Amino acid sequence: MTIDKTTGLTILFVAGFGPITSDSAASQAFYQQMLNLPLKGMPGNETYLSLEAGELEGVKHFAVWPLEQAAQSCFGSVSWPQSHAVPQSWIEFEVASLEIASNALKEQGYQLLVENHLEPWGQTVTRLLSPEGSLVGLTITPWLRET
Repeated sequence: MTIDKTTGLTILFVAGFGPITSDSAASQAFYQQMLNLPLKGMPGNETYLSLEAGELEGVKHFAVWPLEQAAQSCFGSVSWPQSHAVPQSWIEFEVASLEIASNALKEQGYQLLVENHLEPWGQTVTRLLSPEGSLVGLTITPWLRET
């Protein structure tokens, strides 16, 4: 756990990470066939390939996330806007308070893509692009806190 004494932003753990792909078939071949990761499509979303919790030691959640779905989550559109760098990866950090984390980011001048957004799958997230162009989420993920 890390706590910023100035802002109160508290990171509990890495909630998930993985590549963002614009070629789902090539990514599936690499991660499933080449690396032999037991990735499975999510019910109703067969192109979002993920591991079940506990299938790979040290990982709470790993997934190959199609760019169109990342764009939908951030912008409500299947197209990533040309005004933003196209991310090649995503990482999510579970935080103690999403409100404190979001406010700390805004106070430091970071542009949030979504703020305190409740996803259809039950996770609440604030997303932004890191200086390197990774899609970063600060999250409240109830089912990861239960394990």
